[in-house]
Amino acid sequence: MSDELSKLPQQVQERLMRLQQLQQTLQTILQQKQQVDMEASEIDQTLTELGKTADDAVIYKTAGSLLVKAEKAKVSAELTERKDLLATRQTVLARQEERMRSQLKDLQTQLQADLNPASQPQAPSS
Repeated sequence: MSDELSKLPQQVQERLMRLQQLQQTLQTILQQKQQVDMEASEIDQTLTELGKTADDAVIYKTAGSLLVKAEKAKVSAELTERKDLLATRQTVLARQEERMRSQLKDLQTQLQADLNPASQPQAPSS
């Protein structure tokens, strides 16, 4: 296959490499997005459960590999702040994903034109 690639014009080779890079970047963005979504969901569930507990209930939170006693209001505030940060991160990742998909689509269109010259209009021969 690499022998076939070396026969392609340099510009097409560069576009193919760029296509691979964009696909890898998109995959990374999608993985990050999934992680952020999962964490946001966990925080939502935790905040829901915190809302069901009494204000004077004993609450523990993780600190590394330890569980430490904490005030419900403080834990709730920390979780809400983290949720807000994750919402911002979700917005940024969604924009990056949209931009990557657009770039991929444009590049795929260019490559199709490069690799299928028969579909391009040809100048009349004399």
